Amino acid sequence: MGRGEDRGLPGGNRIPDHEVEELASRSSGPGGQHVNTSSTRVSLRWNVRDSEGLTASGRERVLRKLASRLSREGVLTVHADRHRSRRRNLEEAHERLFELVRDALHQAPARRPTKPRKGAVERRLKEKRRRSAIKQDRRTGRDDD
Repeated sequence: MGRGEDRGLPGGNRIPDHEVEELASRSSGPGGQHVNTSSTRVSLRWNVRDSEGLTASGRERVLRKLASRLSREGVLTVHADRHRSRRRNLEEAHERLFELVRDALHQAPARRPTKPRKGAVERRLKEKRRRSAIKQDRRTGRDDD
């Protein structure tokens, strides 16, 4: 679990495991003596531009939607260092990568244009006429002061 290839992405796209580069480094923040010697922070790097797991339209969509997160070479980098365990950080990083790509590939259904119903139009116009009459009365009806 946590690997992109294990779960499907929309449109027949996938994240091949062999394309994801895993890097480990020392995590920042408090943690005592253990944190000074262990590399529990995990970074995943995935080259979207050169990926074989994306269709042409999927690649274009991911490149467009995640443009601010990509390097000039088209590499998407995800970091995880919440947990003290490297394994759990690796799982979390894979999950984040999968979620980012899945959300980028998601297409909202096309909106079907609608029109207001006849009764709603009539009620709106009736209310407009009523408000107009009230305002008209304010202009002309107050000479008795």
